Amino acid sequence: MSDALTADAVWLGLDLGTQSARCVAVDGTGQLLAAASRPLTSHRDGRQHEQRPEEWWSALSAACREALDGIDPSRVRGLALDGTSGTILLADDGGTPLTPGLMYDDGRAAEEAEAVNEAGGAVWQELGYRSMQPSWALPKLLWLLRQDPGLGERARLLHQPDLITWRLTGRQVPSDASHALKTGYQLVEERWPSAELARLGVPERVLPQVVRPGTVLGTVCAAAAEATGVPEGTAIVAGMTDGCAAQIGAGALTPGAWNSVLGTTLVLKGVSPHLIRDPHGVVYCHRGPDGTWLPGGASSSGAGVLARHFTPENGDDLDALTAQAVREGRDWDAVTYPLVSAGGERFPFRAPDAEPFTLGDVSTRARQFHAYLLGVACVERLCFDYLDHLGAPIDGPLTFTGGGARNAYWSQLRADLLGRPVHLPEQAEGALGMAVLAATSGGVTLQEAAAAMVRTGAPVTPDPARTARLLPAYLRFLDELTRRGRLDQTVADHARRRAAQ
Repeated sequence: MSDALTADAVWLGLDLGTQSARCVAVDGTGQLLAAASRPLTSHRDGRQHEQRPEEWWSALSAACREALDGIDPSRVRGLALDGTSGTILLADDGGTPLTPGLMYDDGRAAEEAEAVNEAGGAVWQELGYRSMQPSWALPKLLWLLRQDPGLGERARLLHQPDLITWRLTGRQVPSDASHALKTGYQLVEERWPSAELARLGVPERVLPQVVRPGTVLGTVCAAAAEATGVPEGTAIVAGMTDGCAAQIGAGALTPGAWNSVLGTTLVLKGVSPHLIRDPHGVVYCHRGPDGTWLPGGASSSGAGVLARHFTPENGDDLDALTAQAVREGRDWDAVTYPLVSAGGERFPFRAPDAEPFTLGDVSTRARQFHAYLLGVACVERLCFDYLDHLGAPIDGPLTFTGGGARNAYWSQLRADLLGRPVHLPEQAEGALGMAVLAATSGGVTLQEAAAAMVRTGAPVTPDPARTARLLPAYLRFLDELTRRGRLDQTVADHARRRAAQ
């Protein structure tokens, strides 16, 4: 009998986020044994957002060494890795990066996106998302190849985790289908759309092999063991994107269940028994390791606005601002549209030229802060209204994860505006989700692993009176988005009908 879900087994979850690389060590009962992280640096220039791929490896290696210090190597069974969705680079045949990492929200490839959608529109329609955005991986791959036509003869496409799995095994191994989605991988037929890619001039040799998440890719080689502290021979399991990883870490694995990840940006991931097709192309579906569909979307709004607009240099203290909101903010209804970057919006609508706006009284610093909190809650509610409009099941359990969920007042505000109960899992994060997925290599199903390793945590119950007070602010938010031409009228009408129920 497998000991995968016992205290003797240790599973590692590795996470490459926007701001840090993280490693957690979790036993088969869900007990967190150790965690460590290292910062990552980014370079932003307008719509461009890059990171140095070598920093991913050095930061993750250091985090692994720290997390594993003191853990018996004989207990470590396997690991899985997540990364940011749509982040890519080109490398040579030895795995040495030839380009920077073009990040998940890099929007430079607008012209290439038009070519991609012309060549592959029928395929993207079959897959449900209808068209690709400039920040997706395939337009950015085309942009890289166009900068140097010779790259196609000597380069290999790597999604963000692919560089790490190459280093861990000492050779190139297949990519996972979750990260390959935004590169155009045909998830229904499980193949690359060769004819469409050929029309775009993407050489077949550039593309990696692809396997389903949860597939064992290989084992840790001696050189990687020395660099990371992960024991040689440890199984390496194909992972998923960061949003899917957080979904697993929250235990949101049954139809109708959703996880809302509030980090730098807001990411929603749920479970559906059927493929969700979106005529506007902002919701897309991953394939779950168990054959279900995982619809969701990634906003360009989120908690990153707080780091940008409220800094110690300006005399801001987020804890103090939150405390003031707790004391005084129950009736504050100003809303600021919380766009994080200059690249426009991606979900719950697509608007490359969208800009922030504020509605209501923000005459004090605390009111400005609260307006951003409520703005994120309004975007989140609109995301769920849009998903319901598409026919996605949304009435199952809801969990909040990500750094924003650690602010108890904000979580209550979000639950109040949604008008539905929420759970805050004790340890939910992408790295934990990858530890859960890694445990499936021990002969258990994903549901069995999640049931043993994910702890649902405390509930957040909405206050019906507060919900009633907040809904008018949400309706004003809808009106302003509609007035600016950002929100389709049918979507706005659907959201208003749901608010009236």
